[in-house]
Amino acid sequence: MSGHNKWSTIKRKKGALDAKRGKIFSKIVKEIQMAVKEGGPNPDGNPRLRLAIQNAKGVNMPKENIERAVNKANNEGGNLQEVTYEGYAPGGVAIFIECLTDNTQRTVSNIRAIFNKRGGNLGTNGSLNFIFTRKGIFTVPKENLDPETFELEMIDAGAEDIELNDDVYMITSAVEDFGKIQKKLDEMNVKVENAQLQRIAVDTKKLDVESAKKVLKMIEEFEEIDDVQNVYHNLELSEELAATMQEE
Repeated sequence: MSGHNKWSTIKRKKGALDAKRGKIFSKIVKEIQMAVKEGGPNPDGNPRLRLAIQNAKGVNMPKENIERAVNKANNEGGNLQEVTYEGYAPGGVAIFIECLTDNTQRTVSNIRAIFNKRGGNLGTNGSLNFIFTRKGIFTVPKENLDPETFELEMIDAGAEDIELNDDVYMITSAVEDFGKIQKKLDEMNVKVENAQLQRIAVDTKKLDVESAKKVLKMIEEFEEIDDVQNVYHNLELSEELAATMQEE
């Protein structure tokens, strides 16, 4: 799991740039809209919306922006759909893409174009089920937490793995324990920067640094598509590749 957490830590540092461009806010607004469409505008009775609002606060989205997104989704409805795409990058690296879109033809066209341009291929849904498993991932700032007490509470709530990376804890849980950990963090009044069900690679694929950098470029292009919410992969993070990512 630690390899995934290193990826997440590096992505988190780069995420500050995304926030400036509004990419993170845009993704969270879409998640809020989808949550309202699915379960209504009241976060007390809508766990998905409650989680989306929590993640919005975790990246310091202004309260008025959150309220505007909820109200707009409630008043206008919307035709967002959740869709996923699976395929392979060069070197046999598996790519799993989660989207929220109001036009699936546009979305699949944009995704297929990147696979084709970068020498990969778009596969059929379900073809990568054996490579990825779903886990709950929580990013919690270390500030003002007593490490021993905090870790014991998380283990008691069902955490499978707790890793301290720089100034944040990365907590991993089984899907069925996601809600229990979320509730425990809430009871402890602990600030959560991000909480998500993510797809974690069971097996990783190792490439040389130059080939890996080409795959990373491909992943970045997927992430730039407005309809894309998350991109998961099984590229192994070597020390050399990690150093290259941090330098960029």
